[in-house]
Amino acid sequence: MSANEQPGPVAIIGAGLDLGQGRRGVDMGPSAIRYAGLDTRLRALGRAAADWGDVPVPVPEATDEGSPSCRYLGPIKQVCERIAALVSDAVEQGHVPLVLGGDHSIAMGTLGGMAKAHGPGAALWVDAHGDLNRPSTSPSGNVHGMPLAAALGVGGSEFESDGFPTPAISRAALVGIRSLDPGERALIKELDLRVFTMSEVDKLGVERVMAEALEFLAGASFVHVSLDLDVVDPMFAPGVGTPVRGGLSYREAHLLLELVSDSGLLSSLDVVEVNPILDRENETALLAVELVASALGARIL
Repeated sequence: MSANEQPGPVAIIGAGLDLGQGRRGVDMGPSAIRYAGLDTRLRALGRAAADWGDVPVPVPEATDEGSPSCRYLGPIKQVCERIAALVSDAVEQGHVPLVLGGDHSIAMGTLGGMAKAHGPGAALWVDAHGDLNRPSTSPSGNVHGMPLAAALGVGGSEFESDGFPTPAISRAALVGIRSLDPGERALIKELDLRVFTMSEVDKLGVERVMAEALEFLAGASFVHVSLDLDVVDPMFAPGVGTPVRGGLSYREAHLLLELVSDSGLLSSLDVVEVNPILDRENETALLAVELVASALGARIL
């Protein structure tokens, strides 16, 4: 979407998947974000919003874990195929897909659905972590640490699906990174990525980092924004499964997403890893709603 086009209505899709990580609670993320006033906030922006409900997801207690190097990958892919179908339908109907996680493995479905509709595109990955592990490099076997590698087509044949194309994206810019595993560092050297660590955000500032990231992504068939709430410092976002100190401040996070909105590049958005069990009075879900609003056009004045 160009900056002078009228924004389309938003299709809200819940994906309370928690098979991709080791701590329970993110399955309740979509409900927490809705409860924090998402629909009301979007309508206050003048954005039409339709809630498409939640995709069905299995629970770990009744699911075969499969390989320890990519735990629950089979059922995760099935959920992502359902997400992809809804996302592609939303795009065909002129909606902006907004997918509420759940752990970050759901992004394979969001990106897969966008690629079904548009062909391979690009992703702005706003996260404390690279999510570039593969089964052979993951220290934990948790698939929420692998979705970006999978979407880029370098995760391995295990991630291929009949429900969506792989690769789903041809390039990505990562912002806010402050925790990488050795296998991720090695892969970054092989791929055409832009990686902006928190050190670079400190040195250059959010505005310059985002200008460079968005310039790199511009021209793709779509630009998906994947927002993991652990990119924000735990002081402001305590309710996440893998907090890492030293993240974005409250205002830095808002500015980042305001710049996304100003660019007119956003085609789709997912918001992941909100864990109400670890939260304080739904503080992280409330922040998620505010950040979504900034990405979709909210301003102070």
